[in-house]
Amino acid sequence: MTTFGERLAAGLAERGPLCVGIDPHGGLLRSWGLDESSAGVREFGLRVVEAAVDRVAVVKPQVAFFERFGSAGFAALEEVMAAARAAGLLVIADAKRGDIGSTMDGYAAAWLEPGSPLEADAVTLSPYLGPDSLHTTMNTALRADKGVFVLAATSNPEALAVQTALTVDPGSGDDESVAARIAREIGARNVGMPGPLGSLGLVVGATVERRACGLSDVVLAGTPLLAPGFGAQGAEPRDLRTLFGYVSSAVIASESRSILAAGPAAIADRIDERTALYREALGA
Repeated sequence: MTTFGERLAAGLAERGPLCVGIDPHGGLLRSWGLDESSAGVREFGLRVVEAAVDRVAVVKPQVAFFERFGSAGFAALEEVMAAARAAGLLVIADAKRGDIGSTMDGYAAAWLEPGSPLEADAVTLSPYLGPDSLHTTMNTALRADKGVFVLAATSNPEALAVQTALTVDPGSGDDESVAARIAREIGARNVGMPGPLGSLGLVVGATVERRACGLSDVVLAGTPLLAPGFGAQGAEPRDLRTLFGYVSSAVIASESRSILAAGPAAIADRIDERTALYREALGA
């Protein structure tokens, strides 16, 4: 079986960088004429999947909007993710899990083990209990040909103080930002993987000044980059090369509200429109 990084690189080359977020919050459910319930988020998710098939390579369900309906919400999420994966889409579960020891092992089994009810192709992780706390989960991902995306420089402004804070490596005297240290440790684990992209990725917001966080092209080379912030948050497809430069081909440009707000009748056309803009920006 091919690695997650190989499948992702092939998908981005074929379909372009747009990733469609599946974020069924209350306002969108109402505007789509759906109940604010587990049945509503199920129907919403399945309609988004139907529109995304053969148009993009990646979808990203936001777990929180399903989780709020308890076990029925998780059942809806399971169905949505299974339908997406069966249709050939890569599914990134936006769960932002992060813990230590056996708790993290449980999260890894839930989201990354083949055959799990919540099986995804990749999951987002928080490293703020220490990047070392994620090693077992990353090993699980690699063993199962799955991927992870570790928060490095997120698009919310209040995170900047933490992510640009300097760390000191005892004995070396070298200071680097928290974001850069996370990126360096993740990137090192991708070295030697087949294909142009590794399977272990980073979350780097499109509205973040990444170089101010220490995230240079050299640090990010070969690492898949999940980039929220496109669309409703302000970054546009035409900005992709300016924002990400040499590593633009590794970017998964995540959009949710800007696409979902089109409604069920127009979402497919909106996906096509946004995809065309990204292809133009990349010269494809």
